[in-house]
Amino acid sequence: MEVFDYDGYMERRFAGVVERLLQSDPSPDKDRLRAAFDFARLAHEGQTRKSGEPYLIHPVEVAFIVAEMNLDADSVAAALLHDTIEDTGYNYQNIKSRFGADVADLVDGVTKLTRADFSTKEEHQMESMRKMFLAMARDIRVMLIKIADRLHNMRTSEYWEEQKRREKSLETMELYAPLAHRLGIQKIKWELEDLALKNLDPVGFREIMQTLSARESQHADFLSQIKEIIAARLEEADITPTVEGRVKHIYSIYRKMFAQQKSIFEIYDLYAVRVIVDTPADCYNVLGFIHDIFKPIPGRFKDYISTPKPNMYQSLHTTVIGREGVPFEVQIRTWEMHRTAEYGIAAHWQYKKGVAGDKALNQKLEWVRRLLETQQDTDPEEFVKAIKVDMFADEVFVFTPKGDVINLPQGAGVIDFAYAIHSAVGNKMMGAKVNGRMVNLEYHLQNGDIIEILTNNAHSPSRDWLKMVKTSEARNKIKQWFKKERYEENITQGKADFERELRRTGISMQTILQEEVLPPALKRMSFTSIEDMYAAIGYGGMTVTRAINRFRDELVRLNQQQRREKPAAEKPRKPTHSISGVIVEGLDNCQVKFSRCCMPVPGDDITGFITRGYGVSIHRSDCTNTLKMRQGGEQGRWVEVQWADEINDTYHTDLTVVAKDRQTLLVDVMAALSGARLPIASFSAKTLDNGVAIIKLTAEVSGSEQITSLRNDLARVSGVLSVKRE
Repeated sequence: MEVFDYDGYMERRFAGVVERLLQSDPSPDKDRLRAAFDFARLAHEGQTRKSGEPYLIHPVEVAFIVAEMNLDADSVAAALLHDTIEDTGYNYQNIKSRFGADVADLVDGVTKLTRADFSTKEEHQMESMRKMFLAMARDIRVMLIKIADRLHNMRTSEYWEEQKRREKSLETMELYAPLAHRLGIQKIKWELEDLALKNLDPVGFREIMQTLSARESQHADFLSQIKEIIAARLEEADITPTVEGRVKHIYSIYRKMFAQQKSIFEIYDLYAVRVIVDTPADCYNVLGFIHDIFKPIPGRFKDYISTPKPNMYQSLHTTVIGREGVPFEVQIRTWEMHRTAEYGIAAHWQYKKGVAGDKALNQKLEWVRRLLETQQDTDPEEFVKAIKVDMFADEVFVFTPKGDVINLPQGAGVIDFAYAIHSAVGNKMMGAKVNGRMVNLEYHLQNGDIIEILTNNAHSPSRDWLKMVKTSEARNKIKQWFKKERYEENITQGKADFERELRRTGISMQTILQEEVLPPALKRMSFTSIEDMYAAIGYGGMTVTRAINRFRDELVRLNQQQRREKPAAEKPRKPTHSISGVIVEGLDNCQVKFSRCCMPVPGDDITGFITRGYGVSIHRSDCTNTLKMRQGGEQGRWVEVQWADEINDTYHTDLTVVAKDRQTLLVDVMAALSGARLPIASFSAKTLDNGVAIIKLTAEVSGSEQITSLRNDLARVSGVLSVKRE
């Protein structure tokens, strides 16, 4: 059998990296790039990937993606070296002495992000995000290299274990794909979403893929016809366009199917046609011709040229109906707009010319710095939630009376708008006019609204505003006002909330105030006194649930410590154990099987039924089949069973989640599952006609406590109505 020539392949691939870089940088230091490639080859010598391939393939592929982003030669060199500090014996100084501080800082920045990979604990997740945004604020190239790193890892994710594949895919869907969108890198965003969906819902992904493949020739014929009609009409008007057509990417179709509760055959706007011309004036001329050729759908036109998106995206969007009655979207842009749409901030990268002084680019990254500033004293769970709203939600574009454009997350209101203008405007707000008419403070802003904020020096924020605002910027500015202006009031409010929740959970205040509990719990929450904690709860800097959980953690730790310190004479007898995890009437080696009808797990009350030829079948005592079989006779075949004291096995359990259908329900449920860190054997979802979603899953657990914890996690997902164990 012929052995594959990996060395030759990687030499050719490296040559491709340099060739691609030359398209955006005509004079890179090729010798330096060659040195980085040779250094990476030496550093990773003998290392292999999960696929069995030489590890060097990964940094070379990441470097190619970085070159495709139109980044500079230093970024490509850093991509080649991005795993050397993390996975080899070389350190920062080795990189700096060979390739300079700029490349070494990039490699070090990516390394810190890699070491900060997500934990499911909100505190760790918050710190991971903060490190990521700090790196972005210092040098956006670090984040771009990390996105390229994630993209190649997702392309080869079939070699990961299933649990890791699901966790990394969820992280990709929740963070990396939206980050790519926020930075304007649409091409990579689409691929990340599709790759993540393939792992998170392989059945749904495969169904869409197979359906699209089966209709591939039909799609191609439709798009070809549309492109010819548009090109011919524009050439008659002396406009020479580039016309492209595509079927929308799989995740976009998947979201639309779930949101609209339709099958793929009921979704007709699967197509997108792109017209690329030379000037902005041509864009508007083309729009007129498109509306003359095809019938436009009212309310589906958006002008992102005069009002660009925050990620610099510019295009005209219109949805029209073709001659066959099939709707499709048309995007009209210039070549410069097209490059920005494909690669976002990376398309404008000119670091070698001194991006530190590039005011335009710095303004595009101002949202990163503002995000970090407004989240300084935020509760970790609130931080993670705020990131998802501020960065990843759909947006509305509204105007000040002077015509300045303000973009806010969809669902934002006039209070969010006021604080987006200035904290002083928000703090003194007494009312608002939208399009010249007074509105209440709960009004949700719509695209194109003109908002005027009415202020009065005698007015101040209300605690009720915290329930109305959508953006973390507004929420944190309101909290900061209460923190500064109402300290004593906050203590009173926070203490009342804390003690009320304490009574509800059944924990006494005396227990909380123990010397072994209070100081370490306050230290973990970064408070110097319990009054500071009360104040934080009072102004909204910390949730009362999180505070209670910290004390509960300390009580569990104290209990475990006391049990470890018991004298040997007080320790319980050596526990009995069984290979199957179940003891049948004192026998620990009896053949047993666990019934599929009720799927018992350790912690459940169980009973045994002697089967014919298959040993003892284990059922939950409350199993409906058990009750029916007992009524049917054969009492002599029932035996007493119990769980062994030592159990190392895991067991499957089925759960059914009933929830109100909404756009990001699946992603939020998957986040809860990932947070539980339990293997998921199967997962399926469907939507009923009444707007209710039914999600069925099979989890692998070690006992009923994990089931209870998982059910609680799922029940906390917004819109979930019930979580039932089958």
